[in-house]
Amino acid sequence: MTHMDDKSTGEVRREELTEELLQRLLASATPEAYLEQSQTDDRSLSDYLLDLIDARGISRADVVRRSTVNSTFVYQVFNGSRHIGRDNAIKMALGIGCTLRETQRLLRHAGVSELWCKNRRDAIIMFCIDHGYSLAECDDELFRLGEQTLVPREG
Repeated sequence: MTHMDDKSTGEVRREELTEELLQRLLASATPEAYLEQSQTDDRSLSDYLLDLIDARGISRADVVRRSTVNSTFVYQVFNGSRHIGRDNAIKMALGIGCTLRETQRLLRHAGVSELWCKNRRDAIIMFCIDHGYSLAECDDELFRLGEQTLVPREG
């Protein structure tokens, strides 16, 4: 299922929070009762990425340029023929300009762990995403604070 976007904010339409869905599931008499009344998110990572770039009016080439991820690899992720690792998923989220919620959802769709604020490096990345930092600005913060950057540094 593809979700509509809100072109005015550049954000994919609000989806129900996991906590809200969990409460509904646990209150249901049977799993079928929950499934009949709730929409599950069976989109692939590539469908989710396409929704995100469509909502922002950007191209795959923009994502390649802004994320610094290899162009062939990005196109393969977009067409669903390649899986993506966590750091590349984060770089693509930064390249797309995802919100923190969208980044977490992107990471879930990629099948990798979400950012966790109890982890020092993740906390820095979360701060950067929430404050609209670019990939380069996020990497500068990671480097400044002694954490591994998303883009390997030379030298």
